[in-house]
Amino acid sequence: MVTTRAPEDAYTAEPFVPDRGGLPALRRAAADCRGCPLHRDATRTVFGEGTARARVMLIGEQPGDQEDRQGKPFVGPAGHLLDRALAEAGIKPGEAYVTNAVKHFKFTRTEPRKRRIHKPPTLREMTACAPWLAAELAVVEPELIVLLGASAGKALLGSSFRVGEVRGALLEREIHGRPEKLVATVHPASVLRMRDDADRKAAYEGLVADLKVAARALM
Repeated sequence: MVTTRAPEDAYTAEPFVPDRGGLPALRRAAADCRGCPLHRDATRTVFGEGTARARVMLIGEQPGDQEDRQGKPFVGPAGHLLDRALAEAGIKPGEAYVTNAVKHFKFTRTEPRKRRIHKPPTLREMTACAPWLAAELAVVEPELIVLLGASAGKALLGSSFRVGEVRGALLEREIHGRPEKLVATVHPASVLRMRDDADRKAAYEGLVADLKVAARALM
């Protein structure tokens, strides 16, 4: 008996990525991506948003609950906090391209119909989704990449990446055969998870300070 493997069993989005058509073609194709099993439970693919002329690309981990429902990245509480931090740092949110290393929401539930709880993607899932991120970078060609959190850093720089070791510094690395300038910082969701007001304030100020490094690099 011959068994046929489902596309998601290969753990790569490569067969779904078009080789022409720019961001509109990428977005349409990504809606039907079956490059890994995450598409089975997610509501929809959440592709990047912004202009192909954006000078800065902000890369997060994966969509959250609100992003999964609305189909757009960074529209939940973390996204609102990020917009505020960007504006305070001197970067207009509307002039940035925002996306995630993984395009489907990965979650767990403690009970049926209960709130969906974010679950970090594995390195294998991030690797499967990497062709989409590579395609976005090739089209946008940003002057600067801002890595929001450890997963975004690992997706581009490898599993040894640690935010705390490089955050707030202007880095230069070769990504997908192209020299890139990068600034790493924490994911805005980590700021919201701080329970103590003083800790949350300090974490937010740290995020803004890192984004100011990015803003200076764009001058």
